[in-house]
Amino acid sequence: MAKFMKRWCIKREDMKRWCRHLCALPSAVKKHFSHAAMQRIEAAIANSEALHSGEIRFAVEAKLSFLELIARKTAKQRALEVFSELRVWDTAQNNGVLIYLLLADHDFEILADRGIHQHVGGAGWEQISHQMELMFRQGKFEAGVVDGISKISEHLIQYYPAQSENQGENHNELPNAPVIL
Repeated sequence: MAKFMKRWCIKREDMKRWCRHLCALPSAVKKHFSHAAMQRIEAAIANSEALHSGEIRFAVEAKLSFLELIARKTAKQRALEVFSELRVWDTAQNNGVLIYLLLADHDFEILADRGIHQHVGGAGWEQISHQMELMFRQGKFEAGVVDGISKISEHLIQYYPAQSENQGENHNELPNAPVIL
């Protein structure tokens, strides 16, 4: 009897999640991030990257597919896939950072390549995430992302400052435009 009840509770939690994802419309992204907001996020990334040699990407997804739900894919697992798909790991100094937001789960992840992660560490990313989460809970999605970009930039500036003219150009290795998945 206890095993049956335990399975039922898990299934009920899964059903709630499935309903959130199946009922989420692709327009949910536009509800939280207008075209103008996405342009401002892109500008924040570009302005940030002028000050350091790191790369920042922002990706937002309204929901997961039915197959991903059946497989019980988490926001973190999906963020890892997106990190790879967007080639955030593919920077000369291993200093790419992804901000991934999954709206249906009310969840997000900050993933960093090994170069910058060794300097910031889990506690540093957690601190940035906490501030972003507070803003998201207030419905300030654009502000939360821009604040996260700003805080991430502080670390990238500290550890990977923009190169001076005699050291070579600060190349933009990855696009700055936000990605809607």
